[in-house]
Amino acid sequence: MLHHLNIKRVWFSNSRSDVLSGLTVAFALIPEAIAFSILAGVSPMVGLYASFSIAVVIAFAGGRPGMISAATGAMALLMGGLVREHGIEYLFAATVLAGVLQIIMGYLKLGRFISFLPHPVMTGFVNALAILIFMAQLTHFEKQGWLMYGLVALTLAIIYLFPRLTKAVPSALVAIIAVSVLTISLHLDVRTVGDMGAITSALPAFHLPEVGITWDMLKTIFPVSLSLAFVGLLESLMTATLIDEITDTSSDKNREMKGQGLANIVTGFFGGMGGCAMIGQSMINMKSGGRTRLSTLVSGMGLLFLVIVLGDVVQQIPMAALVGVMFMVSIGTFDWNSLTSLRKVPVSDALVMVVTVVAVVATDNLSIGVGMGVLLSALSFAWKMARIRTSVREEQGAKTYVVAGQLFFGTVSHFLQEFDAAGDPQRVAVDFSKSHVWDQSAVNAISKLILKYHQLGKEIRIIGLNEESTRLIERVGLSAPSGH
Repeated sequence: MLHHLNIKRVWFSNSRSDVLSGLTVAFALIPEAIAFSILAGVSPMVGLYASFSIAVVIAFAGGRPGMISAATGAMALLMGGLVREHGIEYLFAATVLAGVLQIIMGYLKLGRFISFLPHPVMTGFVNALAILIFMAQLTHFEKQGWLMYGLVALTLAIIYLFPRLTKAVPSALVAIIAVSVLTISLHLDVRTVGDMGAITSALPAFHLPEVGITWDMLKTIFPVSLSLAFVGLLESLMTATLIDEITDTSSDKNREMKGQGLANIVTGFFGGMGGCAMIGQSMINMKSGGRTRLSTLVSGMGLLFLVIVLGDVVQQIPMAALVGVMFMVSIGTFDWNSLTSLRKVPVSDALVMVVTVVAVVATDNLSIGVGMGVLLSALSFAWKMARIRTSVREEQGAKTYVVAGQLFFGTVSHFLQEFDAAGDPQRVAVDFSKSHVWDQSAVNAISKLILKYHQLGKEIRIIGLNEESTRLIERVGLSAPSGH
């Protein structure tokens, strides 16, 4: 009974909205899948097959209901070189290996490391993606006249005004259908989905990558597979965290990692390229009312239906309608509050956010930008922690130094400079009740201090250590450091 209720909650608690939002996403997946195929240097069908198979597998195996996974630009960027130099079969093999690596990472429970990402890095990641989504649409305006601008404006007007009439149907879906009907019925000369690449009505078929399993082949694909696995998981886990916040629910990050791995293995064996969670499409799904696994399944099945059954109609959808939808996604994805809060947050946090955005946009590589943001955050944190102060109490011929701050390799030299061993009285105490001893360098510094006072024939006591600091000192030992 409980199992039945759980299936109903996870799959069918929001059916009407999920079906409609899933269909909206399916429309929006088509130009993205084709564009990313071109970016990776493969046939449009490779991206379309990938988006179908990844969305369907992740609907069942993923850890975040309502999140959309498909072929993505971040991963397509990593594939171009491999396809150019070794051909598409190597790409299929690399996609399968990336999936295997993701499953291993899932079993190692590496999903918990997403909690180490500072909030400014998360904000920077989201804002950078919004900018990249926006910039990716600008190429569609090349050599297009005022008609393209007018249709995009019409699409945006429908998206933002239609909800005032009714919210029963996603306004993005209404906009795509309305603008398509307008351009087809008036025979307007505009760029369509069909202009981006040929769509064939063939079902994906099981296909073993035609590569010889040799050491050279593995050496060739492993670096690409590792990059695909890492970037795919990074984008997926950050998107999952964002949706957790939007929906005020939690998700299973390690299950998501294994699900992404399984999806990539399946797509590699069905003639598709690698993929991961898509922040843009996931935001379309959220804004259109999608919440459960059903919306993800409908997006994948809907995509296949559109390609196989309605391929001829889909090819006539004007790019202007889909560009308008992606502009809406870009505007909705960008964290506008982060701009107003720049002056309120600490300078280091604002800098981390800006560096993350600039690095991602400049390199077109999410992992480089996020890596730089995390590194800058870590350095900023270490700088803040590397402050240690001492205050002094003197009473009845004895002197007590009260240490405040973290004692670790970054603060030991300053710590030792705080003491006046030669000028101090015969009895000295060092109070660590406002401090914490973190590492071997800190223990060695305390040893040096004790040795200095003992050489002067003075008594020194260490007091106020907390339990963890005491355990560390007992384990390392307060003997004089080597060389003394």
